[in-house]
Amino acid sequence: MKTVAAVLRAVTDQRPYAASAPMKLEEVELGAPRAGELLVRIEAAGVCHSDLSVVDGSRVRPLPMALGHEAAGVVEQVGPGVRDVKPGDHVVLTFVPSCGICPECSSGRPALCTPAAAANGAGTLLHGPSLLRDAAGQVIHHHVGVSGFARHAVVARESAVVVPADVPHPIAALFGCAVLTGTGAALNTAAVRPGQSVAVFGLGGVGQAAVMGAAAGGAAFVAAVDPVASKRKLALEVGATHAFAPEEAEAAIKDLTRGGAEVTIEAAGVPAVMEAAFRALRRGGMAVSVGLPHPSRTVTLPALAFAGLGQSLVGSYMGSASPQRDIPRYLALWKAGKMPVDRLQTATLPLERINDAFDALAAGQAVRQILLPNG
Repeated sequence: MKTVAAVLRAVTDQRPYAASAPMKLEEVELGAPRAGELLVRIEAAGVCHSDLSVVDGSRVRPLPMALGHEAAGVVEQVGPGVRDVKPGDHVVLTFVPSCGICPECSSGRPALCTPAAAANGAGTLLHGPSLLRDAAGQVIHHHVGVSGFARHAVVARESAVVVPADVPHPIAALFGCAVLTGTGAALNTAAVRPGQSVAVFGLGGVGQAAVMGAAAGGAAFVAAVDPVASKRKLALEVGATHAFAPEEAEAAIKDLTRGGAEVTIEAAGVPAVMEAAFRALRRGGMAVSVGLPHPSRTVTLPALAFAGLGQSLVGSYMGSASPQRDIPRYLALWKAGKMPVDRLQTATLPLERINDAFDALAAGQAVRQILLPNG
């Protein structure tokens, strides 16, 4: 079938993106779903910093590529062998289609699935090569198994979580990355417990979701740290008890917690922010790193902090999540009014304004913008 997708053909840091237009809408050929795959009509797709990182070259991916990894839509067709999903089902798409049988999946860490990582890195799908071609017949790579900045996408069944039809698509899309990653960092990776102290550094969509997750987990102290005042204000409205600009955060957190936070979560993808989050820990505290910095970047931490102070730094990819388990749980928290996920939505835009959305994201003006590919 023919559909429309936003395609990146060359990385660029030339801004404004609205002028250089690195993402261009193209009519592309999309193959039919194979065994174990679904054809999904994309109704909403969130614009995440991970998408911007591919555009500016910080996250190296094979090009040309149809971007977008946080999306929701409606199943239109199922491939052979798919029996638990049917046309008309509403789905949230996730960017790690865990195979279920590799060592990582078998040990309860599906977010680190080895075959999924290989497929995502190659720009293919879990069950086979790319199904996207441009007008000249050239292969277009899939973005982490989703390619959600499009009117339609074919995805592995393992990339889709069926959700109730009464969840609005723009809300549902947020659960595919921002909520899954941020809330998962708090509830899965850090396993926040009632009464604990938590500090979140970086208040984009993922960071705000981490604030909500910490609050939902019962943390008594939730500090939110970001240079943008409007993001700090939003954090206070969705679960934070305190908010600080970066220059005041460490001293204030240590003073208010009498030594430092038990858990810090870094959601900026900036080494200096990772270091700041680590410095804000108390003895025995855990720093959780969620952001994705450029692969060439490094961090410098005091070696004695690990054995001498019992502190730890752990990574959290996709919130250490099991999407089939966690997305329904987080949706239940949202429906119960315990996680105001809808507050993350900064704006809704037509797919044609994708480059404007990247400009707003790069300028720090947006938490989560939602693109509406089909209206």
